[in-house]
Amino acid sequence: MDSLFPFTALHGQPLLQTALLLATVDPLIGGVLIEGPRGTAKSTAARALAALLPSAREVGRFVNLPLSTSEEQLVGSLDLEAALQGGEVRFRPGLLARAHEGVLYVDEVNLLADGLVDLLLDVCASGVNRIERDAISHAHPARITLVGTMNPEEGELRPQLLDRFGLLVRLGNVLPPAERQAIVRARLAFDADPRAFSEQHAPAQQALAERIVAARATLPMIAFSDADHERVAALCHAAAVEGVRADLVMLRAARAHAALAARRQIDVADIDAVAELVLAHRRHAQAAPDASAPSAGSQAASASQHPASDQASPAQDAMQPSADAGAPAEGDWGAMPSQVLPIAGVKTVRPLNAKKS
Repeated sequence: MDSLFPFTALHGQPLLQTALLLATVDPLIGGVLIEGPRGTAKSTAARALAALLPSAREVGRFVNLPLSTSEEQLVGSLDLEAALQGGEVRFRPGLLARAHEGVLYVDEVNLLADGLVDLLLDVCASGVNRIERDAISHAHPARITLVGTMNPEEGELRPQLLDRFGLLVRLGNVLPPAERQAIVRARLAFDADPRAFSEQHAPAQQALAERIVAARATLPMIAFSDADHERVAALCHAAAVEGVRADLVMLRAARAHAALAARRQIDVADIDAVAELVLAHRRHAQAAPDASAPSAGSQAASASQHPASDQASPAQDAMQPSADAGAPAEGDWGAMPSQVLPIAGVKTVRPLNAKKS
């Protein structure tokens, strides 16, 4: 694993790190969709995350799904002849079985066949892969951290599929000079001596890996309070999202955020830290801003009051929401949406075959 860039050495993408960690603690969140141009460390971050996972298997921690993958290659196949002749179900594992307890990475997921994307999201939401062929079925665990990337310039995902991704991170292609320098310096140092660079970050990597294990163990002990439900419902209502998938994902993500902070109850800061990751791709265009939602600055200040551990490490930066993670700016709840008015003086042209009223 020395050849992999350390997760704790990533710079300039705190929201991306946060989203990946949340989906790792609770894969049932439904995966992370990363939207952004090339060269923004999307694949580097996904591979680095896989190296942190508490899996006994080195192979299978990171599985890449090519765009040319067939459904059988993805879900696996059943030997029907063996089942009919001997009554034995023989299963040939696919990519989903290989990715169990690891990261399944789909680059340019917007170019993947809709049917495969739908199937992927079904498995991620349930944690189980089911194969049925001619009245013969087989099921196996598939606890997968799904990471999909896309460049909006190359096409969009259908809204129905976009909504099913748990979290969305939009990456910009313009970084402040200081962050650009930090990224370039780290990359050059890694390329010059990968082993020495990895050894330098090994303590932080180990600490973060242990936090993930502890957070997974803590997760079932964290209950959702009435106040949590009320806060989440208010945010989702203000965003005018359809259905309740956003509510479910936000509660799961807030619980994972609290677990990573080694706490056994959800705070408002946990909900606010994950809200934009959940709502960014679900918010209705005409949604009224939530006047009660804190600004990005207040989120960062609130999150800093609940450090993930007593001993600071570079990995903690991934849990601090940046300015992009803030809720919408304050607005007027009573404001009416803008309406398009006809331009005076422009006559309506009646079709030739229209009847005169």
